[in-house]
Amino acid sequence: MDQAKGLRTIVKTQAVSTREANMASKRKKLPRVIAVTSGKGGVGKTNIVGNMAVSLARMGKRVVIIDADVGLANIDIIFNLRPEYNIRHVISSEKSLNQVMVESIHGIKILSGGSGFADLTQLNEGEKLNLLSEFETLSDKADIILVDTGAGISSNVLYFNSACDECIVIATREPTSITDAYAMMKVMSREYGTKHFKLIVNMVDSALEAKKVYGSLSSALDKFLKNVVLEYAGHIPFDRQLQKAVQKRGLVMDSAPDSISATAIRDIADSLGNRPLRDNSNGNLTFFMNRVFQAVN
Repeated sequence: MDQAKGLRTIVKTQAVSTREANMASKRKKLPRVIAVTSGKGGVGKTNIVGNMAVSLARMGKRVVIIDADVGLANIDIIFNLRPEYNIRHVISSEKSLNQVMVESIHGIKILSGGSGFADLTQLNEGEKLNLLSEFETLSDKADIILVDTGAGISSNVLYFNSACDECIVIATREPTSITDAYAMMKVMSREYGTKHFKLIVNMVDSALEAKKVYGSLSSALDKFLKNVVLEYAGHIPFDRQLQKAVQKRGLVMDSAPDSISATAIRDIADSLGNRPLRDNSNGNLTFFMNRVFQAVN
């Protein structure tokens, strides 16, 4: 009887431990994976990603940037970095993700995509599993992952936009920028089922002007697309300090941290960074790459 009682106690203890482990796994905070995209080029997307990342890092967030802008990958330039490797070296198992990522002076880790992301449709199952395994290691290294995607509605851009937890669209007051931003959200809504977007309006003279851009896009979405929500995330005013930083291939958060543009970016990052992190019971980042693979298949 004593032996049976002892076995029951062991089993009960193990069951409790398993439940507690499962509950801890569910409570585990995973990185929020945020796409930053635009309907057309030249709206300041990559510059916003870089400056927002710096602001988030200064808030104490662990930030990783994935440069998924195939063909125009240049996030490393504004951080004055020269990555020796890119995602292709991870796919081929030549290097680990940790070896490929470079770190800025701000403590931001950057993964250069190069042309590697353009080949996702060509990956075999072994390469996919390797990439999934590598991305899982990011779970404990980041609070926020910013994915700098390309502009427009190419399949590669849409893959990454739809795979992320959140999608931030950058637009300006130019009619072509507004039209292209709407076109991109329309395609993502109809073909990928994305129903929620955030909007940052860049290079405007006032908050009123930014709200007009938002109002125009929001009205079009309400009229022609059902159940699609566009959230206003803020605006960045036209600022010569920001233009100087861009010309010097640098960041306004470094060169003029008290400028009106840097203040606006800091406000946006503060709002973004203080929202609750995404909970996921899987306890890894494979959900992100799995979504990408599902999109390309």
